[in-house]
Amino acid sequence: MFIAKSYVNRGGCGKVEKKNCWEIKKCGREPGGTKNKELGICPAATDTECNGINNGKNAGRICWAIAGTFCGGKVQGDFAQKSVSCMSCEVFRQVKSEEGIANFTLLKAGQTYRSASRR
Repeated sequence: MFIAKSYVNRGGCGKVEKKNCWEIKKCGREPGGTKNKELGICPAATDTECNGINNGKNAGRICWAIAGTFCGGKVQGDFAQKSVSCMSCEVFRQVKSEEGIANFTLLKAGQTYRSASRR
């Protein structure tokens, strides 16, 4: 079992726990979460193919690359459709900052970025 309790050292200030999206957003859509019955379990919380990416559990630290996540009160599309809102999201910004440019993963294996405006 993978436990997402990765840490980052910030300038000698000790270790800070790296959180998954459901822990940051407090959405309650992770397995066992408070809103499972009402909203269902989020695909980011169950996508095991992404386990470990950006030091997260399942897709908890690459949720922007997962179709069907529930943000802003509605189900979202694929990355190209939601990229603008995701790139301004606190989760995206926090993960990118914690991982650093050299270690940050933007897309799942096999995904390519195509701007939604070119469709």
